[in-house]
Amino acid sequence: MKQTLAYITAGSKQNLMTYCLFLVIALIGLFYGNLILSNFKFLRVWELNAVLFLLAGVPFLFFQEQAGLPNFWQKDISPVNRFLVPVSLGIGFGLLDVLVVKIILHPEPFHELPPFLQPFPYSLFLYFSGAVEVEVFYRLIPLTIILAFGKWFKKGRYYMTFFWIGSSVTALREPLEQFPSGPVGFIIYSLFTGFLMNFLQAIWYKKAGFLASLTIRLGHYLIWHIILGIYVEFYELQ
Repeated sequence: MKQTLAYITAGSKQNLMTYCLFLVIALIGLFYGNLILSNFKFLRVWELNAVLFLLAGVPFLFFQEQAGLPNFWQKDISPVNRFLVPVSLGIGFGLLDVLVVKIILHPEPFHELPPFLQPFPYSLFLYFSGAVEVEVFYRLIPLTIILAFGKWFKKGRYYMTFFWIGSSVTALREPLEQFPSGPVGFIIYSLFTGFLMNFLQAIWYKKAGFLASLTIRLGHYLIWHIILGIYVEFYELQ
């Protein structure tokens, strides 16, 4: 019992409260999506089991310190490192994607919203929750396990080795799962930038915590999914 309580710290409680807020946003998005489902042809709506699946991340909220990772709102991490630098990185990747994919490869107007864009303001809820889902299963769970083991193994002697290996492996997952088609140059671009962004997210997760990693992705989604979606929906499709 005492060992269990040792993991419930003020920091882990804040982690849990923030995570509960994420779940509430996901539930609001689910309700909103079902409310407008009949109005749109290709609306992507979460099912309840997708929200419940996020509960898998809850136990790991209590092991951030044991894995050598900052808690969500750790006091010695500045807002610049937790939010400003990460969101700037994400926006940079988003702008680069818009330049390559939309401006260079697909300059002609869309005739309907493509699958990676959704109607605004529903897109805010969908892509926020989508970003949380990706970060939970690409970063929170695997890196907490890997780094907690790295802390334990040989009393942390090879901790940074575990970190670099874990960062590299988790950074490969998204670009390989979403392996692109098209010209060779585009495939190379997609794989490289996908790996690089995910790798930087792992670094910022170690440096400034889960919220920093999430903020990088949110910065990318803000440009690539939300603002580009607004442009297509309210300009190209009019």
